[in-house]
Amino acid sequence: MLDEGGVFLDRNKKTIIVFSGDLDKAMASFIIANGAAAMGNEVTMFFTFWGLNVLRKPDKVKIKKSFLEAFFGWMMPRGAGRLGLSKMNFGGMGASMMRTIMKQKNVSDVQELIETAQSLGVKLIACSMSMDVMGIRAEELIDGVEFAGVATYLGEADEATSTCLSKRNVCGLGIFAHPD
Repeated sequence: MLDEGGVFLDRNKKTIIVFSGDLDKAMASFIIANGAAAMGNEVTMFFTFWGLNVLRKPDKVKIKKSFLEAFFGWMMPRGAGRLGLSKMNFGGMGASMMRTIMKQKNVSDVQELIETAQSLGVKLIACSMSMDVMGIRAEELIDGVEFAGVATYLGEADEATSTCLSKRNVCGLGIFAHPD
């Protein structure tokens, strides 16, 4: 399918922007990505700003940083297992209750959803500019993550038929579909 400008839109290509480090929004992003990939879609997830925390390794990585970078990194959650909820977090108690309920209901946690996404071939891209601003180094992110700037993401999005945006401080996901 071609758009008005003659650009080929792949009906089987989806993109998701993740710029929230909230547990519920990360879960929604990965559930959508995994569902699309399981249906045969090529999926690209672009992690920027707070969304990078979803991809951080849970253990501290010894690397030299400036005081501000180290302090900033100390304040952010390390890894998917330490993310808080966007609403009703209550100092982490809400996220803990959510994880308990998920376990009781046999719902995959974010780490399992990430592993599933990687096994399905979902492309995980960390925004290099956001990494620089937030003092996050490649060594601090999980294996299998690619690094690129916004131009790479926009190239992917230009060819996709839909883009999802995981919004910070807004409940839910915005889904933008390209017109047929």
